[in-house]
Amino acid sequence: MTKYQSLARQLKQQIRQQIWRAGEKVPSVRACSRQSGVSTATVLQAYQLLESEGWLIAKPQSGYLVASNIRQVIATEQQDHHHSQTPLQINDLLYDVFQRTKSGDFVPFSSAFPDASLFPQQELVRSLASASRKMSDDSALTNLPPGSYELRRLIAQRYVQQGIQVMPDDLVITSGALEALNLSLQAVTQPGDYVAIESPTFYGALQTIERLKLIPIEIPASAEKGLDLDEFANQLATYPIKACWLMTNFQNPLGYTLSHEKKKQLVELLDHHDVYLVEDDVYAELYFAEDRPLPAKAFDQHHRVFLCSSFSKCLSPGFRIGWVVAGPHSEQIQRQQFLSTISSSVPAQLGISHYLRHGGYDNHLRKLRSALQMRKNEMLAAIREFFPACTQVSDPDGGYFLWLGFPPPFDCRIFYELALARQIAIAPGTLFSVRQDDLRHVRLNYSYPMTDQIRTAIQTLGQLARQCLCDDEPKHETVRSIN
Repeated sequence: MTKYQSLARQLKQQIRQQIWRAGEKVPSVRACSRQSGVSTATVLQAYQLLESEGWLIAKPQSGYLVASNIRQVIATEQQDHHHSQTPLQINDLLYDVFQRTKSGDFVPFSSAFPDASLFPQQELVRSLASASRKMSDDSALTNLPPGSYELRRLIAQRYVQQGIQVMPDDLVITSGALEALNLSLQAVTQPGDYVAIESPTFYGALQTIERLKLIPIEIPASAEKGLDLDEFANQLATYPIKACWLMTNFQNPLGYTLSHEKKKQLVELLDHHDVYLVEDDVYAELYFAEDRPLPAKAFDQHHRVFLCSSFSKCLSPGFRIGWVVAGPHSEQIQRQQFLSTISSSVPAQLGISHYLRHGGYDNHLRKLRSALQMRKNEMLAAIREFFPACTQVSDPDGGYFLWLGFPPPFDCRIFYELALARQIAIAPGTLFSVRQDDLRHVRLNYSYPMTDQIRTAIQTLGQLARQCLCDDEPKHETVRSIN
């Protein structure tokens, strides 16, 4: 790809994200040349390409403006893209990232899980041992899908305490949240169906869409405002969308949480268009405010929301115990589960049930949330100290990810390679979009304690970011939060 084509692609992404809206003037050729670090001739070629494709219009004495019919242009391009025979290739990229960063020698800022030292490992082992000793001979049969009744009862109890009416029979226990999400999406779609996702989104959604041969429709989202519900409404009116896969609490990678009002609007919108929501709520227990945020499921009156979660992010990744609140769809989920994993681990189900009853789960969660909030603040302080002043960084109210953004000519692929060479693993922005063309962002896991090694790694990343930007900004300026 040539420089002008790469620049044109970046500008398209900015227009899709509504940085530049219909009728607005984009930066002049000279200004864009300075910002992107390419020649004015290259910028002019990029603008002329976008003009020929209908994205921009040239106005004498005014420069280039975003086309007034830009929504139609974007919809047409998406339709052409979706009807092409080229499938998603996110699994190839993910495999490369995971294979190259799985060594324990790397600083694990790319990890999808919190620091393992935050989990009550010894208490869980004791609970597992105690539950295993008490297992009856027929436990393997009695705990087949929908899973352990006692575990389902305890999970339902926690929802009821939050004011959400969930019964044990509404729940199906799964092998982690990803299986719950996969089974839920599979229950309401067929190959070739349209599925709405956030952009950027959790790469697990992209993997599932690729595997199920579904067609993704990206809905723009930002750390500041969350999911763009107006654009979602436009896409629902444009495409025959069957389902959507969304995170409404502490979205990965952006970190935003939709307000209760926006969650209610979202569910009403889905009801109006007869669309199902597969809600990924795995970070709901990792909140820093006084109260746990409600899921969109709390506003669901017509059983359109499949609420999926797990203990992997807040208790133990290794146990692989998740669930889906499927309501009247639970039998369909169970039938699909029989065709895949049959059931999740019976000892793990019983061990977690024992821990929830006797292990002090809520006390553990309070300590976990306190530690994560402190570590977030420490990493934010280090980023503001060591990164270029032009860096934008999210400041989420929960979870354990930060989303960093940089201006052109930053390229997260180069940044990723430079970091790997210094034994630092980061998650490049290309992992989180269908087109894998988000070059300006990276995701960092902030759950690790601010040791000398972590602090040095953040300092190194700041130096590498300056190298990618050819940055020589004044040192007294500060990194800007995007929340």
